[in-house]
Amino acid sequence: MPDETTRRAYGGLSADERKTHRRDRLIDVALSAMAANDWRSATVAGVCAAAGLNKRYFYESFTDLDRLASAVIDRIADEVGREALAAFVSSSGRPLEEQARAAISAIVHVMAGDPRKAQVLFGAAAGPPEVQQHRARVLQSLTQILVDHARVIHGVELAADSLARTAPPFVVGGTAETILAWTKGTLDVPLESVIDDLTTLWLITGNGAAQNARQRLPQDNRDHIERTTNSPTP
Repeated sequence: MPDETTRRAYGGLSADERKTHRRDRLIDVALSAMAANDWRSATVAGVCAAAGLNKRYFYESFTDLDRLASAVIDRIADEVGREALAAFVSSSGRPLEEQARAAISAIVHVMAGDPRKAQVLFGAAAGPPEVQQHRARVLQSLTQILVDHARVIHGVELAADSLARTAPPFVVGGTAETILAWTKGTLDVPLESVIDDLTTLWLITGNGAAQNARQRLPQDNRDHIERTTNSPTP
């Protein structure tokens, strides 16, 4: 059972809700500082002052600034992954082109809605090695989502080819640079054109990689994939 302090509401919020609200304020301040490339000079006192909080509230959620920066990256990645997955699910059963566009649209709109997120997740914002390593691991996780989806589309037989490993980071990296350029204003095209063009490039790269990987397979394996692909759906 929670104690009375936890249950008691203040200003319409419970103690746990107020703690979450304070944590969110710290994350938002850190997001702004990281996007502005000011994180190397950040201090706990400065972050708390910008969030309008006492230092003791920082330590109820984070042990140090590195943990706060990692939480910022995780928050963005979780939102991107959640929105992309929801788009995949909602477009399930539709043509591949529509599935790809739905996922890309979801990702692009997350970043377009708050350009700070693109700068932090894709722009290699300055930070200590621990934070940069965490960011790299998060991007690898997002890349793995694309790898897993590609296996479903193109077949596990193609997974042994090196293109199955090199194409996804190529696509993710190019997508990241394109979104970053648009949010910075150096890519002067409408947002819907960005989504359409990225969709085209995803499909060209994915289908082309699969086709080349298929040609590299032994003839018996190629025949098997051809029969499977052309067999009528029961």
